[in-house]
Amino acid sequence: MNIVTRKHLARRTFLRGLGAGIALPWLDAMCPAFAATTAAPLRIAFVYVPNGIVMDRWTPAASGHAFEFTRILKPLEPLREKIAVLSGLDHRNAKPLGDGPGDHARAGACFLTGVHPRKTAGKDLQVGISADQIVAAKMEGVTRFPSLELGTEDNRTTGACDSGYSCAYTNSISWRAPASPMPPETNPRLVFERLFGSEDGTLDPGARARRMSYRKSILDMAQDDTRRIAATLGAGDKRKLDEYLFAVREIERRIEAAESDPRRAEPSMPTPAGVPFYFSEHLRLMYALQAAAFQGDLTRVSTFVTGREGSTRTYPEIDVPDQHHPITHHRGDPALIEKVTKVNEFHTRQLASFLQKLDGMREGDGTLLDRTMIVYGSAIADGNVHSHENLPVLLAGGGAADIKPGTHIRYPRGTPMTNLYLTLLDRMGVNAESIGDSTGELNHLTDI
Repeated sequence: MNIVTRKHLARRTFLRGLGAGIALPWLDAMCPAFAATTAAPLRIAFVYVPNGIVMDRWTPAASGHAFEFTRILKPLEPLREKIAVLSGLDHRNAKPLGDGPGDHARAGACFLTGVHPRKTAGKDLQVGISADQIVAAKMEGVTRFPSLELGTEDNRTTGACDSGYSCAYTNSISWRAPASPMPPETNPRLVFERLFGSEDGTLDPGARARRMSYRKSILDMAQDDTRRIAATLGAGDKRKLDEYLFAVREIERRIEAAESDPRRAEPSMPTPAGVPFYFSEHLRLMYALQAAAFQGDLTRVSTFVTGREGSTRTYPEIDVPDQHHPITHHRGDPALIEKVTKVNEFHTRQLASFLQKLDGMREGDGTLLDRTMIVYGSAIADGNVHSHENLPVLLAGGGAADIKPGTHIRYPRGTPMTNLYLTLLDRMGVNAESIGDSTGELNHLTDI
């Protein structure tokens, strides 16, 4: 039951009707419901890019605040004061360690766990609990969904995908338990209906069929509740509510457009109805769904696999018709290095769009980006040689957690990537003694 008075609005208020359950964004009217706590919640997100990066076109030459943005990082320059570039972090357990080939599978499995996975293509999976799921375990009952796992490609968890390693390792970076992957959802429609269906995360099939037959929006199902709650809000909160509902409807329109488009961007790859023709639109839709989930406090933890490890996706929309993974083994060929660089730039452009969206959403005395810590990176540095040292890592947002962005920090050689996760989880109020091969929290994130 919604709790609405003339002055107070419960934080977990939903707009309901015919199977819909639409959470509200953080509003000023909700502050009294927090009692002593009036700040909007803090969130954490992890974005994974596959197959490595052209590192000399990623890593800034200078450390500190005066660094110049490299070609691959250039799309993020307008957000200089909201990001930090971190160099020197390693994932030792993504190395073979006697297991031979399979760097892509180990990279995906190791990224958030810091654990060397058991080499198997069977059911006897073994890796570790991932950083996101350590936080998610603390979010049970706090938010509608403890975590959100998104992707764009094949999310199988059975069969072999890389030199005797299970597909679960290449396709999932989130692990609820050492043998339990959390496969990412790749279809925007299914994510949308999970987020904005009934409160148990589903949309009644009958209600959906009636809505689709009349070409109605999910927002139409909750019109009465929307009008009732809007009548209790001040002008500023009404504007925030309007902006949020407009964004939800815009996501819905984009999904509907993809569903009615007969084209398929990757005939060689299985793509369900609802996946947009252009990969850039698919990425932006998934980013938009993350933003809406954070804005409505549906979850405070997300992972997004922009492409599975070993991805053979092509990028015709940026004039790279070649498959991604093969061109990363460029053997120094300038033409292939240029193509990989263009793919890397493509991904940072989509990230920049997402960060700008979050930074444009006002929340309390800051923005949604200020209330979110986002790790962007990979467990492979140079894809040509499958290196797992000095990884490409970017940290965005986090102002509300005292993370000081706007700098390039170089850490000593051999610093575990998992030390970063320990630091961020501490800012989330989650006390983890260790994560994988961690040795302690990172310095210089909050005192620069």
